[in-house]
Formats: sequence, structure tokens, C-alpha cells
Amino acid sequence: MILTPVDLAAVPRLLDEFSDALRDQPAALAVLERIRESLAAVDGTDISLSQRADHHEQALGLLRRFGLGILDQDPQDGLTWDGLAVAVRMEPSVIIHEVAHYQLAAPERRHLPDFGLGAGPESGDKARGEAGRRVFGVDCDREEALVSLLGVLWEAELGQPAVLAFLEQNWLEGGASPQNLSHFIRNVTELMEGGFIDGEGRPTTRLR
Repeated sequence: MILTPVDLAAVPRLLDEFSDALRDQPAALAVLERIRESLAAVDGTDISLSQRADHHEQALGLLRRFGLGILDQDPQDGLTWDGLAVAVRMEPSVIIHEVAHYQLAAPERRHLPDFGLGAGPESGDKARGEAGRRVFGVDCDREEALVSLLGVLWEAELGQPAVLAFLEQNWLEGGASPQNLSHFIRNVTELMEGGFIDGEGRPTTRLR
């Protein structure tokens, strides 16, 4: 959930400031530029995540590409990821986020409820999600950040308005402050060194 609402008209300026501060970080700048390009896919002035049917179908196609099951259910009626399938009655962006979770989860956690990270915000069965938790505290936060950025880059790869998820997941909260820049650069570096994105910031199909 976005912490500070942003007017879409202000986003180009915020991205410019972030970009200027990354001018000596080519890898991070390449990733940011891919996200910036997705502004062209934003419909109107609404910064809510896309609900478009074609984007939803693309997200389902990405699930199939990775061999993930599809459950025609609202995650509030169970779990977002039950270990076998994703409950897909939710925004395309959130479905794509689950693919990134699958890629970045340790192999022994791929088939645990909500990837062993505890119940996700969309999951209704909080008790089951928490019972399967294997990752806690800072380690959980770090994985969630990597997943967030990888999911955003998959949206960009699919031609979806990735910048909206970038805002919604608070990557521009704090603007071009040293702390925020460091956080962004660190996550880009980890994804690139792990082989999850290439030198141009495009996502790969690598699994941890």
C-alpha cells in the first residue's frame, strides 16, 4: 500500500530526480529507465493498479510459463499461494508479484504456503500462512524488496504500467535521499548478481 499518495503529474519529475542521482550507477539507471518507459502504458490519470482483462491474461500466461497452478479464487478465501497454485482473482500486478516470489524463494520454500514468508496481505487464511513461516524479520523484508522490484520489472517486460506498482510499493517514498538510493541500488545489484535480471534490467526465468 502506498504510504504517501502521489499525483501522476508529479511522477515524471520524481523519476527525473531519482535518475539524476543515479547517473554514476549505470545498472540501477538502466532498471529505472525500464520502469520510467512504462509511463506510456498508464491509462488516464488514475494511479491505481491496472484491472485490465488483457493485463490479467498476460499475468496468467506468466504463471503458466513458470509452471504454476491457477486457482480461480479470491485469496481472501484462502491463500494467495497455497504451495501449488496462485489464487488469481486479484490485480495483474499482484499475480506477477507471486511469480517473482516463486523465483526468489529458496527451493525448500517454493511449495510452502505463501513461500514460507508468513501470510501475505491478500491471504485470508492468516493462521495457515503464519504456520508455514520459515523466514522472519530483516530477512523477510529483504526478500520482499527483491521480489517487489523483480515483479515490477516483469510488468515492464510485459508492457504493463509497471510504474504504478513501483509507486504503490513505495520505491519513491523518500525520493532521491541517500538512504532510498542505497536501497534501490542494493536490490538492483542483488538481482543482477543473482542472474534474475540481465545487464539491461530485463527479468530472466532463473530460479533460486
